[in-house]
Amino acid sequence: MAYFDAASSAPLHPVARQALLASLDEGWADPSRLYREGRRARMLLDAAREAAAEAVGCRPDELVFTSSGTRAVHAGVAGALAGRRRSGRHLIVSAVEHSSVLHSADAFEADGGSVTRVPVARSGAVSVESYGNALRDDTALACLQSANHEVGTMQPVAEVAEVCRTAGVPLLVDAAQSLGWGPVEGDWSLLTASAHKWGGPSGVGLLVVRKGVRFAVQGPVDERESGRAAGFENLPAIVAAAASLRAVRAEADREAVRLRELTERIRARVPELVPDVEVVGDPERRLPGIVTFSCLYVDGETLLHELDREGFSVSSGSSCTSSTLTPSHVLKAMGVLSEGNVRVSLPPGTAEADVERFLSVLPGAVAGVREKLGAPTPVTEVRATELLVDALGKRCPIPVIELAKVIGDVPVGGTVRVLSDDEAARLDIPAWCEMRGQEYVGEEPAEKGMAYLVRRLA
Repeated sequence: MAYFDAASSAPLHPVARQALLASLDEGWADPSRLYREGRRARMLLDAAREAAAEAVGCRPDELVFTSSGTRAVHAGVAGALAGRRRSGRHLIVSAVEHSSVLHSADAFEADGGSVTRVPVARSGAVSVESYGNALRDDTALACLQSANHEVGTMQPVAEVAEVCRTAGVPLLVDAAQSLGWGPVEGDWSLLTASAHKWGGPSGVGLLVVRKGVRFAVQGPVDERESGRAAGFENLPAIVAAAASLRAVRAEADREAVRLRELTERIRARVPELVPDVEVVGDPERRLPGIVTFSCLYVDGETLLHELDREGFSVSSGSSCTSSTLTPSHVLKAMGVLSEGNVRVSLPPGTAEADVERFLSVLPGAVAGVREKLGAPTPVTEVRATELLVDALGKRCPIPVIELAKVIGDVPVGGTVRVLSDDEAARLDIPAWCEMRGQEYVGEEPAEKGMAYLVRRLA
């Protein structure tokens, strides 16, 4: 089985396993106690904090360990906003942040705060100017991920941090995806990360708050982790997390070159092997190991099952893989195709042979899914130079398949009106037009659902 979903959770690094087992024997006592076992536990905790701080590029007393990366984000955002409540109640986030950041923003907004969600380009990147324009006199905090978890696009953190610093606004960086590859550049103020993203054990997160940043812990406080992460420390997992971070950093430069070559191979060959595919994300400024593409006329969940049967574990941002039937907020913000979406994220050590086998299996898997979905026949009504496609009650990617089948039945300049009550159509039909060189005219309310108007250009 080839595991290609490291962006969700990386396999446990051998060094993490060794450190975890060793610290189970040595690090079980309370590190706040003064007897021998407590002192030994304290030494392990201090050493882990120093190792993690060195990897991050901060002071050890600026870093605390939390129970998860999500908990680190929630605590970091809430604490920074509370610490600067006299400055104002305005928060800035990008539209493609991890859900933990967006959920924090939603909670802040529900409590009376205001939130600006900065849009991204089709590559998934924000512009420095957009963050500068979003800053206000009452801005308390800005958040920006170092790299996107779904498409791998790296963000201009250093430049945004400089803009925020000039305005006197702290910047919180979610570095969960990138920290294993290197420190985050720039004069950021707060940082969060999650150990299971770099091959450490789950249940360990990092929260860094630079000296001088106003921060007010929210909720009950105890004496653990400078009062910023309540509860008894999971010392064996913390030791394993720090040890694995140091280990993956030592291998990062060499492994990054190898994984970049493999992902570039996927990016180049998938469109050659599979027709009607859009490879998404920035082609240059991207993390090693992550490549994402979307296949027209494909049900994402069915494709994932087909690949799983062939021995490949991948993930998807398609709405068809979600119980809510709504597309990934990242793909939606980018304005790219969501149907048939596949994210391949290669863990360190991935064999070249596994990538080649994936490329040999993928075309047949996609063709099989398309064949299964090719049966539906659109209900059409001719209106001179316009066709009406009734796709009501049909889920992705059927509305787009039916559109593609009839676009050639109208003359150049003619239009196709697609009726759909699937939320994904709002994203996928414009994305299809972009890929196929047709004009997306817009949408309008219909008696049921929405009507999406497409004009044939080619």
